[in-house]
Amino acid sequence: MSSPENRLRAIVVDDEELARHALRELLRAHPEIEVIAECANGFEAVKAVSEMAPDLLFLDIQMPKLDGFEVLELLNPGPAVIFVTAYDQYAMRAFEVHAVDYLLKPVSASRLATAIRQAHDRIGKPLPPALELASAARPPSEYLERLAVRDGTRVHIIPIAKLDYAEAQDDYVALHSGGKQFLKQQTISSLESALDPARFVRIHRSYLVNLERVVKIEPYTKDSRVVVLTDGAQLPVSRAGYTRLQDLLEGKG
Repeated sequence: MSSPENRLRAIVVDDEELARHALRELLRAHPEIEVIAECANGFEAVKAVSEMAPDLLFLDIQMPKLDGFEVLELLNPGPAVIFVTAYDQYAMRAFEVHAVDYLLKPVSASRLATAIRQAHDRIGKPLPPALELASAARPPSEYLERLAVRDGTRVHIIPIAKLDYAEAQDDYVALHSGGKQFLKQQTISSLESALDPARFVRIHRSYLVNLERVVKIEPYTKDSRVVVLTDGAQLPVSRAGYTRLQDLLEGKG
């Protein structure tokens, strides 16, 4: 039997009840793993991890409403992660580098044992920020279509088409959408790299704007300009931002 101090507290996240049951049955052979919760979707996972602070997360990737990548982005810092999925298209270098392990369904007892050994080796050592893991795991050619934002244990989903602009605030970005503001723990540079550059432009070191919201560019002082958005908001434009904005607007024209 494993001693209590060596046990790892784990949460299993999968939208399929049969998959959760199968993994739980396999984990019976590992008394060093204590399953403290099961979650049927990403929203439940964010809430459970926030409240229970597990050591280890068995995380499915393809789930409705909130997928595994989005769950990770909302857990910062987060637990060690073992991905469990039916889709080998996600098996890329990012998982090998950042995650504890990557298990393909149906999970075999021997692969699970290997993953658990690796989890014991990794836990207690510095883990990459959850946001970094999520960013690295996403294919570079795949731009975000929505943003998940955590507010306590609640999660808001903002479709990219409804994002008006983003504003840097230290280690956070303020996301402005439909007259509301949401704070997300992320740098504006990492957000910029995750958005389609044909739709969003960095007009200033602190501002990223949805091109479809730009109504006009106006002089502000002798040497500076502002963009005016459809909702009347005025945002500063740097010289480099003005060049980027002009190139994109001319391209659309």
